[in-house]
Amino acid sequence: MLGTDFRTGSPNWLDLGSPDTAAAAAFYGAALGWDFASAGPEAGGYGFFQVDGKTVAALGPLTEEGATSAWMLHFMTSDIQATTDAVRAGGGAVRMEPGDVMGEGWLAQFTDPQGAEFACWQPGGTGGLDLTSAEKSLVWAELHVPDPLAALSFYGGVFGWRHSEMGMAGMTYRVLSIADGEQQEGTFGGVAPLGDEGGRIPRWVPYFNVPDVDGVAAAALGAGGSVPMPAEDIAGVGRIAWVADPAGAVFALLKPDPRG
Repeated sequence: MLGTDFRTGSPNWLDLGSPDTAAAAAFYGAALGWDFASAGPEAGGYGFFQVDGKTVAALGPLTEEGATSAWMLHFMTSDIQATTDAVRAGGGAVRMEPGDVMGEGWLAQFTDPQGAEFACWQPGGTGGLDLTSAEKSLVWAELHVPDPLAALSFYGGVFGWRHSEMGMAGMTYRVLSIADGEQQEGTFGGVAPLGDEGGRIPRWVPYFNVPDVDGVAAAALGAGGSVPMPAEDIAGVGRIAWVADPAGAVFALLKPDPRG
């Protein structure tokens, strides 16, 4: 599972672009129990979702013309310009060129060749999230695209990710690992064929570790969200559900199977 010893290709940041940040903060407070802390007036409305004072995600207003509310996964790089060049070489698009973020690090935003959006963060003053894998924090990152093999080729060229295959619910699921170290220890997410649960939109979906998937899904419904994929048990994985917040941003819940 994920840790905070971020290395090249590790998910190291996660934020939500929302048309109404106050409403989003209220929703995630009700559904996941997160607190929201503003980054200050100079940050343009950006701030941090926290659990016991530790940052587990971030929230900001939508900044791209025509953008819709969505969660954005960021992956660690030590050379953001080289990563940007690799994205272009692999057929991806650069939505935002690398730029300094108030001395905290360098940020760039991309779209992969199949339309899934992601970003990269080169740490400066901020290395990444304070907490992962623990309750109410990011525990898994999952890519849904029409052609998983093409995705493996693209991201392998950008980050050097490795993968292993496992059969799951009539499909082949590819488990992703960073390039460094022992493969199993570096596992952080997976690639699945595009399905119907999220409106057949290519995307990265963040999974949050929760002890009661059904209870959090019910709380999300009560707070104005929806549940495009109701809770179900996946052998060797755990209990999962997909949720959409009131603005349509999709995320997932996971209670990991301790035997998995």
